[in-house]
Amino acid sequence: MTATAAEQNDLAPGGAHARRWLILGVICLAQLTVLLDNTVLNVAIPSLTTELRASTADVQWMINAYSLVQSGLLLTAGSASDRYGRKRMLVAGLAVFGAGSLVAGLSQTSGQLIAARAGMGVGGALLITTTLAVVVQIFDDTERVKAIGIWSTVSSLGFAAGPLLGGAMLDHFWWGAIFLVNIPVAVVGLIAVVRLVPESKNAGGDRPDLAGALLSTLGMTAVVYAIISGPEHGWGSGQVLLTAFAGAAVLTGFVLWELHVPHPMLDMRFFRDQRFTGAVAGAVLVAFGMTGSLFLLTQHLQFVLGYGPLEAGLRTAPLALTVVALNLTGLGARLVPRMGTPATIAVGMCLLSAGLGAIALLGGRGYGGMLLGLVVMGAGIALAMPAMANAIMSAIPPEKAGVGAGVNGTLAEFGNGLGVAVLGAVLNSRFTALVPAAVGAASLPAALAAADGAVERAHLRDAFAAGLETSQLVGAVAVLAGGLLAAFLLRRAERARADRAPGVRA
Repeated sequence: MTATAAEQNDLAPGGAHARRWLILGVICLAQLTVLLDNTVLNVAIPSLTTELRASTADVQWMINAYSLVQSGLLLTAGSASDRYGRKRMLVAGLAVFGAGSLVAGLSQTSGQLIAARAGMGVGGALLITTTLAVVVQIFDDTERVKAIGIWSTVSSLGFAAGPLLGGAMLDHFWWGAIFLVNIPVAVVGLIAVVRLVPESKNAGGDRPDLAGALLSTLGMTAVVYAIISGPEHGWGSGQVLLTAFAGAAVLTGFVLWELHVPHPMLDMRFFRDQRFTGAVAGAVLVAFGMTGSLFLLTQHLQFVLGYGPLEAGLRTAPLALTVVALNLTGLGARLVPRMGTPATIAVGMCLLSAGLGAIALLGGRGYGGMLLGLVVMGAGIALAMPAMANAIMSAIPPEKAGVGAGVNGTLAEFGNGLGVAVLGAVLNSRFTALVPAAVGAASLPAALAAADGAVERAHLRDAFAAGLETSQLVGAVAVLAGGLLAAFLLRRAERARADRAPGVRA
């Protein structure tokens, strides 16, 4: 939702628009910081396991607390910014994100860091939804496409470059510095937003669906908790089964609530369109494969191959560089009209799956195989993501475009959390199956510290490497199956539309 033309003239005078590119720079800096925090923690895993004595499950929660809170609040944050003011919500988001970063950087226990990351997720949700809304507000039709293209490129760079920045910080400072560096960015952003960004809102817009946000967050958290705790407590244990059942029940309640509430957070009628359903499935699994693989890759590089944080970050950089380079060339956008959306998504998801498989099967033999897998993964992401975003937006009425963007972001964040939870659980299950004596150990460093001699330590590292290989292969199969399903649903939807309109080509 946007303000009326009169409101735009009042709230965004010519002076503010004259500085629109400066405003875009500030917005992109805030967006970059938020998205970096999705993956920046991955290279800090060895430091967290030793300095905070964090277990593998603790580390999964440190990463997932951020993603789950964001995914649960994105749509509601978008409604709140429309109704109460986009500038106001942007300021609130920067303040909450900065405060959460301060608490995270000074945390002394795993529990404190997990809580701080959840708080950062609240601020991140407000920032992600309002930054794009402000971009749309301050640029006219002739420049908006270029501005959104810059915003999208910064988003891709932020997500994939997290391990590189984290590695560079950890090479000189302690792990808390990766959070404290956010504070000056938040302060500069706050000052710039207050001075530069025009206010805009739609006071008559829909009320935020707070109950829907609460139900979705609780349900997703319960499901992820069951997945993460499965290897430790046993998949058939009462604790795991009860939590999984509770999560499924709450998510069912969320669906029923959204079907009956006057202004739902997520309009379930969108899922009647197979284009939307297919694109959503693909979006979740791209995030699943990308975030889950980065979670595993940084551990492989540091725990198994012995690289330091900066070296590990540099060796994951080809994924980011490939995605950004192909996004800047617009390859994916050019292929969609030629190949069609279903085929483009299928090719992209197959490449992503092949990259994960290459890392699993060739990465253990040296960095060459891993490099190949990273480049192929990046190519797949760059092809699939624009096509899926286009499919989602084309399946939603134009007046609901903001909601469509929110849905895309929400499900991507949920895919992030799911990837870390599922692939981390596969890793832990495989590792403990190969080394039953390590079941009581909180992490690989803890198991290595308790090992008796070099031979046992080598056996532990081999078992961990085998667990990494298995989890990467599971991710590859899931992404491939999801990509083919998404392409099938999209193709069937196109054929159905062609049958209803014989003069229109699919």
